[in-house]
Amino acid sequence: MTGELSGVDLARQALVAAREAAKKNGGTQTKKPKRRTGPGVRRDGREPLGLGAAIGMMMTERGLVAPAAGGSVLARLDDILAEATPELTGHVRAVGFDADTGRLDVAPDAPAYGTQLRWSAPKLIAAANEKVSGANVRSVHVLAPAPVKVGPATAAATPAPQPTMPTAPVERRTPR
Repeated sequence: MTGELSGVDLARQALVAAREAAKKNGGTQTKKPKRRTGPGVRRDGREPLGLGAAIGMMMTERGLVAPAAGGSVLARLDDILAEATPELTGHVRAVGFDADTGRLDVAPDAPAYGTQLRWSAPKLIAAANEKVSGANVRSVHVLAPAPVKVGPATAAATPAPQPTMPTAPVERRTPR
């Protein structure tokens, strides 16, 4: 073997020499910088907040109250019914919603619609939770049938009354 160095050996020697020169000059960092975990306090005393927390604090400072999901469920029942069970639209009205228990009280206008509502309750619950964010409807309680108030959906569904012709009174005769 000859005393000549090949290209690879020369490169290794140059790398070792460069590392030693960097250590002498203080060019290498022995400690890794600490990674920031969690919120840190800024110099002016403010802490970084998430968007939801910032909005919540702003609403609290101004005395605002977030809208209840129950009001939205009651107001949007026609949209929810149209998505889940279109055949019940206009025949069912929302009576109440308890946000703590997740119970939605509804009243159909006929017993047949109440039965159909009980059968389609899982679809109705899923549609309500999808349509109204934060609703958390867990059960549907079908109340006794009650006539539905006439609104835009029921006015289109019910035909207008037809005028009747006056008829002559019918006389009943008894056999003799």
